[in-house]
Amino acid sequence: MKFGKAVVKTRVIILIVALALLIPSILGMIFTRVNYDMLNYLPDSLDTVKGQQYMLEDFNKGAFSFLIFENADERTMREASEKIKNVDHVATVLNFSDIADGIIPKELLPDKIYDAVNSGNDSLVAVFFDSSSSSDETIKAITEIRKICNGQCLVSGISAMVTDLRDLCEKEETVYVAIAVVLAVIAMMLFMDNWIVPFVFLASIGIAILINLGSNYFLGEISYITKALSAVLQLAVTMDYSIFLWSSYNEQKSKCSDNKEAMAKAINETITSVLGSSITTVAGFIALCFMTFTLGRDLGIVMAKGVLIGVLGCVTILPSMILALDKPLAKTMHKSLIPKTKKLAVGLVKIFPVFLILFGALAIPAYYGYSQTNSEVYYDISKSLPKDMANVIANTKLKEEFGMSNTHMVLVDSSLDSKEIREMNERFRNTDGIKFTLSLESVIGSMVPEEMLPDSLKSIFKSDRWEMIILSSEYSTASDEMSAQIRELNKIIKEYDKNGLLVGEAACTNDLISITSVDFATVNTISIIAIFIIIMIVEKSISLPIILVAVIELAIFLNLGLPHYFGESLPFIAPICISTIQLGATVDYAILMTTRYKRERQSGNDKRTAVVTALETSISSIIVSAMGLFAATVGVAVYSDVDMIGSLCALMARGAIISMFCVILILPAMFMLLDKVIGFTTIGFRANKTKEAKAAKS
Repeated sequence: MKFGKAVVKTRVIILIVALALLIPSILGMIFTRVNYDMLNYLPDSLDTVKGQQYMLEDFNKGAFSFLIFENADERTMREASEKIKNVDHVATVLNFSDIADGIIPKELLPDKIYDAVNSGNDSLVAVFFDSSSSSDETIKAITEIRKICNGQCLVSGISAMVTDLRDLCEKEETVYVAIAVVLAVIAMMLFMDNWIVPFVFLASIGIAILINLGSNYFLGEISYITKALSAVLQLAVTMDYSIFLWSSYNEQKSKCSDNKEAMAKAINETITSVLGSSITTVAGFIALCFMTFTLGRDLGIVMAKGVLIGVLGCVTILPSMILALDKPLAKTMHKSLIPKTKKLAVGLVKIFPVFLILFGALAIPAYYGYSQTNSEVYYDISKSLPKDMANVIANTKLKEEFGMSNTHMVLVDSSLDSKEIREMNERFRNTDGIKFTLSLESVIGSMVPEEMLPDSLKSIFKSDRWEMIILSSEYSTASDEMSAQIRELNKIIKEYDKNGLLVGEAACTNDLISITSVDFATVNTISIIAIFIIIMIVEKSISLPIILVAVIELAIFLNLGLPHYFGESLPFIAPICISTIQLGATVDYAILMTTRYKRERQSGNDKRTAVVTALETSISSIIVSAMGLFAATVGVAVYSDVDMIGSLCALMARGAIISMFCVILILPAMFMLLDKVIGFTTIGFRANKTKEAKAAKS
């Protein structure tokens, strides 16, 4: 009670401090760097990641792009190339016409290479940058190159994708929040008992969201997925706590002498009640931190932090706002759309065997679909982007007109002799899907001694430590053909140089596929164990955690199994995140009903009465909570042009509804079936036999 009284007493100071914190929070949010490259979250220990670092250190080359010049003559290309060379952070512009005419006689340039980079009236120019694929410097350079070309060339590659993705997300992010806010307000206005309290909730939660986003500055940077989803997720997940405080406050007002005393008691009751539910939600997000693919840690830390800040705001900022607006709130009360649920609860409990059969009937096909969905995800990030995006158009043209889908960089020891390099090149060329190879040896062949070459050309391909070979592949990123090609290329490389490395987007994505398949199982197991332990401690039971997790896991299997039956393919990150987010966020519904069921049994009611009462008193809260999560995410799912974000929001929206139905329909049936088991395995679960007997007679 002391904390509640302290909050009520200092409510004006709390509001002043909260508003003052918005200034550094907004500044922190503005200056927090956003990372748009998923491959940046691969662990540093991988050879592909090490290879990218060696490229920067030894060749001063990080990002790589092909420029596709459309209907441009050689003079135009040369002039553009010269301008591009002067763009900050452009390390090398490899114009093949320049090589042929200025360094190597054209007749000595292999026809296969010349033909590969020329198609009809279109030609390719390769550009290396001295900064990484997703760095601000590279993004700025890509933007400048597009200005120089003035529509005459298309820019392919992951850096161009990152540039376009940044522009799209920056345009859409404000809309995401606006849609989530509007739909959440509508849902709360309809399903709650007050017209203006949703706006008070949003003001309180909005402050907590801004503080959370501002504090991300201390993390250095966050991913674009985290930035796009964190506000929407925090709004959806922490709305429950605000609803509980409001309900508790209204209940206490009828028992207390004044509003301040009622709020003090409501605050303390809210702290006690949301402790278990918020801890399970935090545990779900913390489980993401155990991913080897560190995007999980990025999202997990930000969201766990957001939930904790949200809880703190719910018991400090929100009570202060409600007390300040107590009179207008009292005048805007209305009847909720949700009708009385007594008859519904009695009816559902009466036919509980039907829902047990439903549970058994759904479990196997749901799990099968879930397991298949995990193997049907896609890893090619470009598939999640709109087809009319400039980079997608460039990559499509590169594939269709030039037969190139990917570019590999091979790094081998510079001390290897020319004969070994030529042999390696020949084996690379004979590998399925390799269109051409480009290295010192492939350009000059055996007819021109290396000593005769100018340093400007040699430095492109050779350093003191490494020699670089560029390979052009016809295969798409993350395809089965690409996976087989990468295995074959690595086999060839290791035969000539055991320390040799294969670098590039496709190789990194191949590593991503390997580690995320392990991450999925790891994160799912950790989240289940963590939440199981939390429920076991909170409910003082061995059986209840099993029952609750089983019900929510069925909802997760159904949610993630449907894409398989609908013939949909999800982005790889979706199943990993949703399995933990849905478990952590919606297990609260089950905990709410379970707590009331236990209380009824402990007070001596028979199991049917206890289950009916628990269901009746929980339905409204569960529906409001689920509809809040649904409303906050479904609009973003429909609006977003980025499938990575749209798919995550669609799964969260659908998951909220599926979890709602599973808890309302199946959990009471489990209580009816396993009441005796729960009694034996739960501390303090003791029914009053005398009262139970009297109830049975009546």
